[in-house]
Amino acid sequence: MAHVKGGLVILKEMVNSLSPSERKVATYIIDHPQEAIHLTALGLGEKSNTSSAAVIRLCKSLGVKGFQELKIRVAGDLQTDDATVYRDIEPNETYKSIIDKVTANTVQTLKETVDIIDENQLKKAVEALANANSIVLAGVGASYIAAKDGEQKFQRIDKNAYSFSDIHLAATLIANKGKGDVVIGISFSGDTQEVAKLLQLAKQRDITTIGITKYGNSLVSQYADILLHTSAAKEATFRSGATSSRIAQLHVVDMLLMCLASNHYEETIQHLDASREAVMFLRD
Repeated sequence: MAHVKGGLVILKEMVNSLSPSERKVATYIIDHPQEAIHLTALGLGEKSNTSSAAVIRLCKSLGVKGFQELKIRVAGDLQTDDATVYRDIEPNETYKSIIDKVTANTVQTLKETVDIIDENQLKKAVEALANANSIVLAGVGASYIAAKDGEQKFQRIDKNAYSFSDIHLAATLIANKGKGDVVIGISFSGDTQEVAKLLQLAKQRDITTIGITKYGNSLVSQYADILLHTSAAKEATFRSGATSSRIAQLHVVDMLLMCLASNHYEETIQHLDASREAVMFLRD
C-alpha cells in the first residue's frame, strides 16, 4: 500500500459529518487508537456500542477500501511521535514563541497533507496536466494565491496556464474550452460557491476537473474528476484559512509541478533554462 498513515487525520476531519453510529466508531478510534488497530470490525462495534455494520459504513464514508486499510493507516500514525496540537498565539507573546508556533503549525499541516494525499489521484492529475491544451486555475481569497502560483509555475514550463479570482472572467474562458483542457479549483473549505460553480461549468463542457481541497464530501468534490486533499485540521483563530492551509495548497501545486517535471525531465529542463535566460536578459 502506497500510504500507511493519515488514518487519524482523516477521522478527525470527517467525524462531525458522519452519521451518529459512524461518529461513535470514529470517536472510539480517535480516543483509543492503540486498542482499535487490534480489534476486528465486530469487536470495534461492540466497544463503540454500535455494530460491525457501522464500522463498515464508516470505512465507506471515509473513502478507504475497508477496515484493514483504516487500521493500517492508524497504525502508521502511531509509529510517529508527531502528536502536535495546533497552537494559537496569545496576547503580548514573545516573538520567539510566535515563530515556534507558526512554524510548528505549518510543519504539522504539511505532514498531514502528505499523509492523506492519494498517489493514484496525483498520478491522474499529472497525466491530465501533461496532456492539457490549457490549464485554468481558480481560487477565491487566500486560495487565489495558490492558483496564481500555479499559473506562474506552469507557464515557466511552457503550459498555457491562467489563474482567476474573478468568477466572471474565469467562466468566460471556461465557456470556450472543452475536452483536452483542465480546470483546477482550489478551496480550503471545499464549499466555496464560486469555485464549485466553475468546476460544474467545466464538467458541462467535458473539461477535466481537479479539486484541491479538504478531505471528505464538499461542493468542490462533487464536481472534481480528480481530488487532491490538503489537511483541514482545526484552525487556530489567527490561522483561519490564510496561513498554514495556504502553505499546504502551495505544497500540492509544487507536487504537481515536480511530478510533471520528473515525467518530462529533458523537455522541462529546456523550458526552465529558456525562462531563466529570458529573466537574466532583462537584468543585463
